[in-house]
Amino acid sequence: MPARPERSEVDASQGDAPAAPRPSPDLSRLPRVDLLLQREDALAAIDAYGRGPVTDALRRVLDDVRDELRAGAPLPAPGDIVARVAADLRHARAGRLTRVLNATGVVLHTNLGRAPLSAAAREAAVDAAGYTTLEYDLAEGSRGSRTAHVGALAAELCGTEAATVVNNGAAALVLVLAALSTGREALVSRGELIEIGGSYRLPDVMAVSGAVMREVGTTNRTRAGDYRAALGDATGLVLKVHRSNFEVVGFVEEASATELAAVAGEAGVPFVYDLGSGLVRTAADGPFAREPSVDAAVAAGADLVILSGDKLLGGPQAGIVAGRADLVRRCTAHPLARAFRIDKLQRAALEATIEAHLRADVPTELPTWAMLTAEPAQLRARAEQVAALVGPAATVEPTRSLVGGGSLPGVELDSWAVVLTRDDVDGLAADLRAGDPPVIARVEDGRVLLDLRTVPPADDDLLVDLVRACLVDG
Repeated sequence: MPARPERSEVDASQGDAPAAPRPSPDLSRLPRVDLLLQREDALAAIDAYGRGPVTDALRRVLDDVRDELRAGAPLPAPGDIVARVAADLRHARAGRLTRVLNATGVVLHTNLGRAPLSAAAREAAVDAAGYTTLEYDLAEGSRGSRTAHVGALAAELCGTEAATVVNNGAAALVLVLAALSTGREALVSRGELIEIGGSYRLPDVMAVSGAVMREVGTTNRTRAGDYRAALGDATGLVLKVHRSNFEVVGFVEEASATELAAVAGEAGVPFVYDLGSGLVRTAADGPFAREPSVDAAVAAGADLVILSGDKLLGGPQAGIVAGRADLVRRCTAHPLARAFRIDKLQRAALEATIEAHLRADVPTELPTWAMLTAEPAQLRARAEQVAALVGPAATVEPTRSLVGGGSLPGVELDSWAVVLTRDDVDGLAADLRAGDPPVIARVEDGRVLLDLRTVPPADDDLLVDLVRACLVDG
């Protein structure tokens, strides 16, 4: 019997000889952390980000390099290691708030911070950033009220006996329900059980507040009689909620504010109107004509109105509760009022915003209102000038802007856009977002659109420079 060949002979004959083992990398050649931290480029990173974050990032990068060396990668130069550290830190910091140019045409863009603040509001917030009379009475030399002054301004604006302010519109509704209807029924139409962005659902909010939700009517038709039939000893209030981010059309009916004020008055319970977007004054015509306003709600007999600060009011995030003085006092006395209170920067910016509304019926000193009321002819002239400066890759065409922020559903505003073309439009949009500052554009039908309604005129030259840089690099 012939001798059995050795395993190596069989493998070799079949071409399956095992590869020679890879030599273990010499990890001792990696530079030490303390030596890397002494390099000029590392010291520059420390100046920008701090020694602790740079040291932690450096250790993470060195761990990655060790794994790469074990996989057969070459040893990187010390400068390359530090460059990776700096890049990691830049990426980590990219999530912080960054100024952008909003060229989407959505005026109250929720993802971009809704209403941009006016120059006066920004200045007021900066002034309030240091020590300030947030809760101090200069005349008496003693503790004062955080919300008395801004509440008085809000009451003057809304035409009500009193007002208070909290940190957002959702908090305002929770506070009102908790203060006036905990353990009691709040009557609300089934057609007004809204959901807005960020998973805000009215039934959930009402449950958290402690109020008992009592649905009346149907999704598409709710009459005053439906509310009247639901009234009883357990009723705490009657609630009307503006459907600010959608429309119900067709076979529909809803009870008016005047009717609900009468129904609530018959039962001796408050009528609360959550206006959401917060249009202050009734508009006779134009895009705001169908939007319910604060002055109309108050005139109709609402006992309390609720509105947001960062939507059509054009100010910072805030929630305003305005109406009968006794009801406002019950809200301010509730423990949640402290949990929901505004900070000094919000208060300062809100006061400046309200003062702008008190000075003018259409306060175009507020960027939101300057954008909402910009004439298409002006926007076309600006678009043509920007396109001419950008070059042959840019043209202009009419487009439609949106109000946004869950306000005026279905309303579109005539506008003009600069249209950019490049083979890779998604890449162009990404390049624009990578600018300093980033430009947030709209991609439509294989083109990039820059709607100038939402770009301040003072930023037109900056926009030109950013666009040209992207077109050249692309």
